[in-house]
Amino acid sequence: MTFPLWLPATLLAGALQAWRTAVQRRVSKTLSVNAAGLVRYLYGLPVAICMMLAYQFVIAPSVFPTLGHGFLLFCAAGGLAQIVATNLLLMAFGERNFVVGTAYSKTEAVQSAILSVVLLGDHLSLLTWLGIGFGVAGVMVLSTGGKRMRPGELLRSLGRPAARYGIASGFVFALTTIAIRRATMEVATPDHIRAALIVLAMTVALQTLMQGSYLAWRERDQVAKVFAEWRTAGQVGLMSSVASACWFTGFASAPVALVRIVGQVEVAFTMAFAHFYLGETTAKSEVAGLLLVAIGVVLALAGAW
Repeated sequence: MTFPLWLPATLLAGALQAWRTAVQRRVSKTLSVNAAGLVRYLYGLPVAICMMLAYQFVIAPSVFPTLGHGFLLFCAAGGLAQIVATNLLLMAFGERNFVVGTAYSKTEAVQSAILSVVLLGDHLSLLTWLGIGFGVAGVMVLSTGGKRMRPGELLRSLGRPAARYGIASGFVFALTTIAIRRATMEVATPDHIRAALIVLAMTVALQTLMQGSYLAWRERDQVAKVFAEWRTAGQVGLMSSVASACWFTGFASAPVALVRIVGQVEVAFTMAFAHFYLGETTAKSEVAGLLLVAIGVVLALAGAW
């Protein structure tokens, strides 16, 4: 079992993603939504390429593996899906009921689990399913920001645009993980790290092309700003690529549902950063949410043992 590999990779991915999100807030103040998204890919691309080349020719020298016929297609699908999912999430944020949209977007772990079983043939134990349930409940509690929302209120909100956008965002994010997992399977190598880094370099390159082309077409005035913010943007790109490398390694070496539920520790890292670095207070509801996430992670790991 690849337990020793995917677990630290997933935990590191969560920590780096939380850090990157904190830094990206600074960039978002001066850039549009699409420009801020491009920053992740444009400045992350050199990092992704360097990591791939360093591993391929220095750290673990080997003949470059053969790529399957579906490699480019799955990389493009995963990259495009991530862009679309991010925009759907932002659309949910733009609705009046921000809390509902955010809460429903957190169903991604459940949707990833279902899609991985249906599309990839993954098998998950009962404990893992229970862990996914606890984890999603915990993240939804955290996403409400301390606002009390009864189950009935969440169900009644299904007809609102914020809920639809949130669920759609979670679904497309789930498709992203499936596409990335499938892309790593198209790399003919037993080395999961090598496969992950090759997929990462290609996916980020395609995302840079897609998002960059859109920005040049629709928001040309933002292009110069992207380069003007290179100091902060460079940090975002660095952490984004390293975090993605860890995520992709996890997806390549374990069921995506398991990686996603353990990866929800990202919210714990985010709250720790907000508490100790930004001096924000922690509400009782947030503590309860963290406990649910922790129980979910423990159950998921127990089911995978």
